[in-house]
Amino acid sequence: MPTDLNPNSQTSAIVLTSTGSATKVSAAVPFGMYTGSADFLTGAALQVNYVYKKLGGDVIDIELTPANVYSAYEEAVLEYSYIVNLHQSKNVLSDYLGNATGTFDHLGNIKSGSLSASLGGTHVELKTPKMHFSIAKRVGDGMASISGMGGSQRQYSASFAPVDDVQDYDLQTIVKTASDSGKDDAGRNIGFSGKVENKRIIVTKVFYKSPRAMWRFYGYYGGVGVVGNGSTYGQFADDSTFEVIPTWQNKMQAIMYEDSLFTRTSHYSYEIIANRLRLYPSPSDYSFGPDDRIFFKFYVEENAWEEADSFESGVNGINNMNTLPFGNIPYNNINSIGKQWIRKYALALCKEMLGQIRGKFTTVPIPGESVTLNHSELLSQAKEEQTELKDKLRDMLKEMEYPELMKKDQEKADAATATLKNSPLPIFVG
Repeated sequence: MPTDLNPNSQTSAIVLTSTGSATKVSAAVPFGMYTGSADFLTGAALQVNYVYKKLGGDVIDIELTPANVYSAYEEAVLEYSYIVNLHQSKNVLSDYLGNATGTFDHLGNIKSGSLSASLGGTHVELKTPKMHFSIAKRVGDGMASISGMGGSQRQYSASFAPVDDVQDYDLQTIVKTASDSGKDDAGRNIGFSGKVENKRIIVTKVFYKSPRAMWRFYGYYGGVGVVGNGSTYGQFADDSTFEVIPTWQNKMQAIMYEDSLFTRTSHYSYEIIANRLRLYPSPSDYSFGPDDRIFFKFYVEENAWEEADSFESGVNGINNMNTLPFGNIPYNNINSIGKQWIRKYALALCKEMLGQIRGKFTTVPIPGESVTLNHSELLSQAKEEQTELKDKLRDMLKEMEYPELMKKDQEKADAATATLKNSPLPIFVG
């Protein structure tokens, strides 16, 4: 004989009601992340009726409490905030690195630090950071520093007096001795006093002796076969020389000029191995005077974890995704798209909870009959729906990453250009 289980349940003392209460949400949610939002409390209460209808509460008993639905709704909002923040962290991490962060409370909101004051109670998620291409800039600065073409690495210069018949010079010792004393071997003040300590120096350039004057221009065969004025200065040519040489060639000559001076045309050379300088040929009275010195440029190898003592951005601050100043997205700022995702995900969570509850017993005996419960189907559906919802959200957000948006803007610009090409131009008469 069929048994009427609704409205009077004979299987469970707990049956989901058709409506929720906004006044009871705060006490039921486990984290209390959004209890300060009236819109969240209303949304959680309305979710009860949504779950009741979707799971057939008008026909069969739903062994859930409104509190179960409230907690599922909070979890769905937190999951949505997590996925969106994860997406945004991919967009902005490179521009945030090294910037100030703050400390966070148990709700995930900034409670102290420079950002907590500068944001004035708003959320970082609601702001678009300026794009600085931080990683690219820092890589470029590092390469520029090494090449001596700029960057943020401070470079110093030092010098020493060559000694007759002494070919090898320990630049590390020379610089450290000067750094410790504050003066070089000639008793002059230096700019790197106390900067070296036990750190390694990186030599970037040595100013050794230049080639002969006439070889600066034409090498060993200065002026041979060149249209010139026949002067004694290496037959240095007049303007006619440059008139018959293409301009691009002059540009290339200018770029390679310095390298050529100290390689092909020079009588002198050097090598540096482990900061030990070897001069070729060995210094002598003939090549150096008593007041001659050899100058070189260098920088001190810095500890990558030490804060810079200048205005340049240092090492403190955001270092990875975990320290990004992202709190939970304010519920009031989630639009209709996000709220619909939250409702569906909360429903899937309720299915999962109901499946776990019904899985306690495979069948439930009732007078004259037994009821077979569908816990396995509910669990399977719940997992599939959760996975599908998260995958769709991630795919949608991936299409909205900054590089993808730039590509779409480029496509729109190209399409507009192509359309304009096919549009007839107006004809003006007179």
